[in-house]
Amino acid sequence: MHPFTLSRCSRRRLVQCLAGAAVLAGVSFGAQAAGYPDKAVTMVVPYSAGGPTDVVARLLAVPMGQSLGQTVIVENTVGAGGTIAPTRVARAKPDGYTILIHHMGMATAPALYKKLPYDPLKDFEYVGQVLDVPMTLLSRKDFPVNTFPELLDYVKKNQDKVTMAHAGTGAVSQLCSLLFMHQVGVKLTTVPYKGAGPAMNDLMGGQVDLLCDQTTQTVPVIQDGKRAKVFGVTTPKRLSSLPDIATLDEQGLKGFDVKVWHGIYAPKGTPKDVIDKLNKALNVALVDENVKKRIHELSSDLATPDKATPESLRKHLASEVARWGKVIRDAGVTAE
Repeated sequence: MHPFTLSRCSRRRLVQCLAGAAVLAGVSFGAQAAGYPDKAVTMVVPYSAGGPTDVVARLLAVPMGQSLGQTVIVENTVGAGGTIAPTRVARAKPDGYTILIHHMGMATAPALYKKLPYDPLKDFEYVGQVLDVPMTLLSRKDFPVNTFPELLDYVKKNQDKVTMAHAGTGAVSQLCSLLFMHQVGVKLTTVPYKGAGPAMNDLMGGQVDLLCDQTTQTVPVIQDGKRAKVFGVTTPKRLSSLPDIATLDEQGLKGFDVKVWHGIYAPKGTPKDVIDKLNKALNVALVDENVKKRIHELSSDLATPDKATPESLRKHLASEVARWGKVIRDAGVTAE
C-alpha cells in the first residue's frame, strides 16, 4: 500500500495526506496521458457506411493512425437522426480512445430535439474542424424536366406529387430540402432515410424524385451522367470540379448557401495533452497527399491550419448553433 494511504495518516496530518494523495493522483494520471495512445482509437460516425461523413472519416483514419502510432477504427453508430453517436461519445471515458466526427448536425440537434441527451457546447472537448462540403440538387434520371427553370415550374404545379428524399431528421440533406422548399414556396412530400447512402440508391433507382446531397457522394454520380440529373450547386460559387453546373443562387434562389462543415470531438474532460495529440494527427491527415487528392476530387475544401484547432471548432460550433437554431425554429421543424 502506498505511504500516502489515508488509513496511515493521523488526524493532524490528514490535510497533508490528502494533499499528497492528490499530487500523486495527478502524477499518475499525467503519466497515463503521456503514454497515449497505447491501443486503437475508435472514431464514431453518426451515419451509415458509404455516406458522406463516413467517406471523410475513412479517408482521415489512415493518416491519423499513422501519426498516432495506433489504428484508428471507424465505427458507424446510426440512429435517432444522428444523435446516438454523440450521446455515446459524450458518455465515454474521457481518455481519447473514443472520438466523434460529425457534421453540422452537431449544431442543429439542440433546436430539433426538446430532450437532447447531450449538450454540444458543454459535453465535449474540441479537436478541430475538418472540411467544408458543398451540396448539389439532383433528380432521378428520368425526371420529366431538364433545366432548373423547368424544375421550378414543375414542382410548383405538381408539388403534391413530387417526392424529395433526405438522410433522416436533422440531416443536412433535410435542412437543404427545407431551405429549397421555403425559397421556392412549395411543400413537397419528403421521404426520410437512414443515411445518405440509401437515399442516393433510391434516387438512382427511380423510387424518389429529388435529393439535395453532399458532393462527397454526388460528384461521381454527376460526372458519369448516367444515374441522375443535376440542377445546381448550393454554394454561392461554382465548383472547380463541376464548372458547368450553375449555383442555385445564380439561377434565382438568391442567398441560397448550404455547405456542410465537419469537426472532430472528444468527451468532456479528455486531458489537454491527449487533445493536442489528436489535433496533431488531424493536421497531419489534412496535408496527406491522398487525402488532399480525394477531397479535391469530391469538390470539398479541407480546413486550413487556423480552422483545424480546438478553439476554432468551439467558436464555429457556437455560431452555427445560433444560426441554424433560428432557421429550424422559423420553419417549425422538430424531430419529436
